[in-house]
Amino acid sequence: MELIDRIPGEHGRVSKRTVKDQISDKLAYMIHSGLLRAGDELPSERTLATTLEVSRETVRAAIGVLHARRMVDVSQGARTKVVGPGLLPMHESVSTLGNLKDRSFEEVAEARAAVELQVIWLSAQRITDNELVRLSSLVKEQELMLKDPVGFQISDREFHTTLYKSCGNSLLVDVVSDFYDYALEYRRRALQRPGAIKHSVQDHKDIVEALKTRNPDAAVAAMRGHLDQVQKTTMKEMAS
Repeated sequence: MELIDRIPGEHGRVSKRTVKDQISDKLAYMIHSGLLRAGDELPSERTLATTLEVSRETVRAAIGVLHARRMVDVSQGARTKVVGPGLLPMHESVSTLGNLKDRSFEEVAEARAAVELQVIWLSAQRITDNELVRLSSLVKEQELMLKDPVGFQISDREFHTTLYKSCGNSLLVDVVSDFYDYALEYRRRALQRPGAIKHSVQDHKDIVEALKTRNPDAAVAAMRGHLDQVQKTTMKEMAS
């Protein structure tokens, strides 16, 4: 279970929660963070189950929890729609994200690049065969999401979280995950531009292929190209 791996409840005794509760909390966090917003249609139960590597019954139960919290609207024969944060606050994990809101995008982008390039440099040497298979599977899934920004955003976070964890350093994972969450509103807009998702999917393919070589320099080069594109397109949205 790797979608937004750092939200509350992933550590200690709470990790004994049911998979349904973990999935509902993860989706709730995506809504509170702004990655999923009011009016967004969630992917089908089958697609979500594949992306999150759980059963359709688990996805259905998790969505039922969010429906009870008035965070999503479930209608027979239609896609589940995001309503909003609901009535309950989301107690987020301790992170540096709150301190980033007053920083400039350029400053955060520079810091993210410094950390994320170090992360992938380590990942190229430490990533497991299972993690490579998972990344490849997500990329194949993303190739079918070129006109599905919401589905892609969920899969994109899963991709990056899997990649971050493969570096084997939990502190770096925490830090780079905070940077990923910065300026999500603008990333949403950027992904709605024609060809934006296709470009990101190709970047992801290049990253996975580089990781397969176990060559840190090749992996860093692939990630640097992706981060440069993310920075360029996000700044364009911020300027507009």
